[in-house]
Amino acid sequence: MEANQAAAEGIRSVRPDAEIVQVPVSDGGEGFMEAFYASIGGTLVEVAVRDPLMRPITARYLLKGETAVIEMAQASGLTLLKKEERNPLVATTYGTGQLVADAVGKGARQIIVGLGGSATSDAGIGMLRALIDGLSPTLSNRWQQPRWDDIEVLKDIHFTIASDVKNPLCGKNGAAHVFAPQKGATPDDVLALDERARKFAEVSARHFGYDRSDAEGAGAAGGLGYAFLQYLNADCKPGIQLLLDTIGYKALVKDADLVVTGEGSADRQTLMGKLPMGILQQSGAVPVCLIAGRISHREELLKAGFSHVECINPNGISIEEAMRKEVATRHIGHTVSRLL
Repeated sequence: MEANQAAAEGIRSVRPDAEIVQVPVSDGGEGFMEAFYASIGGTLVEVAVRDPLMRPITARYLLKGETAVIEMAQASGLTLLKKEERNPLVATTYGTGQLVADAVGKGARQIIVGLGGSATSDAGIGMLRALIDGLSPTLSNRWQQPRWDDIEVLKDIHFTIASDVKNPLCGKNGAAHVFAPQKGATPDDVLALDERARKFAEVSARHFGYDRSDAEGAGAAGGLGYAFLQYLNADCKPGIQLLLDTIGYKALVKDADLVVTGEGSADRQTLMGKLPMGILQQSGAVPVCLIAGRISHREELLKAGFSHVECINPNGISIEEAMRKEVATRHIGHTVSRLL
């Protein structure tokens, strides 16, 4: 929303008569819940949950009627940890499960979960444990352990996970090998995490009679996608598609003269279904300008259909300087005004 405002001010500086529509967007990571809130309204519900290291924190989710929008990064995100605290061997999605359980308890029957920005690689085991702890019926025998099959209420709820990740749960392209190193995993940790996920998937497949560990999105958020697909029969959709469909984006921009979108670093990975590509694909014939803090593979991006691909930062600026809020805000405004 702050980047939108900076771009809008850049436009007004050269075209004060322009009609500007700001559409906050997210692909499932940080800002996913806020983007929905800005578009559809509702109530932001605060919940006392556990962070990835099981420390008490407060997280929020969006509730609108019987629909809940949950951003897993709120409870299980990498930004909740200092760099030296990152450890996917112990980081858990338990807090995300607490958010889901609270939403179910408040009457949500359609639950959308954004899976970006996780600190975890637990294959969703923590999330499932939190659901068992939070939603199991009271057992007459206090020595009896609650089981997943005891939670009848979840069978009437439809889950949709928002993720652009197509990786499977296990293997060389799986959650541990591809994503765990950026969460603090050593090479030995990666092997241990992959083996743990594989064993969990084998046990789960025997229980249910089917195996979704190879499904697209199973490797998202350290395997949290797998838990939703296998245990909650979730649908998986690109986060940006979910959001744009919800807010009626195509109709919103059909008469526009220009769309401005952006991301931190734009390169050929942008073309692999990332947020700006979702914007480009749904903007029809309207020119789409892509701005970013860093640009590479510019020609490939232009060939993909962007009308302009512009770096907001001057050559030689340090990452630390570029990341300062007031600097980034100023550079966004200057870039957009220069384009116009």
